[in-house]
Order: sequence, then C-alpha cells, then structure tokens
Amino acid sequence: MPDYEAQVTQAFPELDYITSDDLRSEVIEAWTLALDRGGWRDITDVPYAWNIHEVNNVRHVRGVTRIARETAIEQREFHGADPDIDVIVAATLLHDVGKCYEYVDFVEDEMLIDPEPKYASEEVPHSLSGYALAHEVGCPLAVQRAIPHFIGEIPTRTLEAELVKSANSASSNAITQSTMGITLQEWVDEYSQT
Repeated sequence: MPDYEAQVTQAFPELDYITSDDLRSEVIEAWTLALDRGGWRDITDVPYAWNIHEVNNVRHVRGVTRIARETAIEQREFHGADPDIDVIVAATLLHDVGKCYEYVDFVEDEMLIDPEPKYASEEVPHSLSGYALAHEVGCPLAVQRAIPHFIGEIPTRTLEAELVKSANSASSNAITQSTMGITLQEWVDEYSQT
C-alpha cells in the first residue's frame, strides 16, 4: 500500500498554513482515506477534471488554497473583516478531495490499485463526498460547511464558504483557459455532469 500520508504532506506544503495541529491532521486523514478508498497509486494521478488531465487535482487544490488565503489576508488588512484562515485553508485543501472517489472511471487502470466500489463512483458529486469525508474525520462544522461549492448544496453561506467558492472559480477559470482556451462557464455549459 502506498504511503498516502507522506504523499499528502509532500503534495500540499500549504498544510503548514494551518495553525491547529488537530485540524491539519484531520485534513491529512481525509485525503488518506479518500486515496485509499479510491484505490489511487499516487495523489498526483487524480485529474483536475474528468476530461482535463493536463493539470492534476493537486495543482488545482494548491491554487485554490493560495488564492483563498491571499484573499483572506486582503479581506483582513484592507476591509477589516475577520475570516478564519485555518477554516479557509482546511476547506480549500479538502474542497476537491472527493474527486478521489468520483474520477476513478476516467483514468487509466494502471493508476489505480483496487478502488472500493462502496466509495469509488461518479454517482455522488465530489463536493458532497468531500463534505462527508470532512465530517467523518471530525473537521469542525465551519470547515465542513465551506467545502460544498455548488449553489444550493448548503443553506448557510459563511464568509469562509464564499471565499472557497470564489477561489475555486478563479483557479478553475485559469485552468480551463490555459488547457482548453475556454472559460469555466463555457466548460460547465458543455461538459458539466452536475
């Protein structure tokens, strides 16, 4: 079995932005569970999107985390708001962990070991399975609530949740433009499965 914990800590240096040792451990545990259940050989094999394999999910998650953290710092310094940066970093690092379940059918078989059919399926959107993973490992409700990033999934939107959603869109727009020459909205209109 691969050393998923080592893969996660190496893939995401942004884990160091989380000041809570417990929360950092919960993020690592959620990723470890997702990679194991999804049957992935390596965290860098999980694609950004089911039909975009030029950019992996790690690259996207790191981008979202960096964008969200910098924006939160600006919100504090420029606007005087008080976003919880630990919540933002943990939620951004987990916002697409569910792709470990959802995307097993869209990659070459040699990238996988033995996906668990109970989890590995495209039937549940990755934002909801990511929410479930965060809940399972004991992440605070504020983190769980900020993970689902599609409109209508969570009734109460917080400053942190909105920031995760916005940073995800910013990163996704950059990736779709650089890989396919289209905007995120054009990608959604043409290819979205949700």
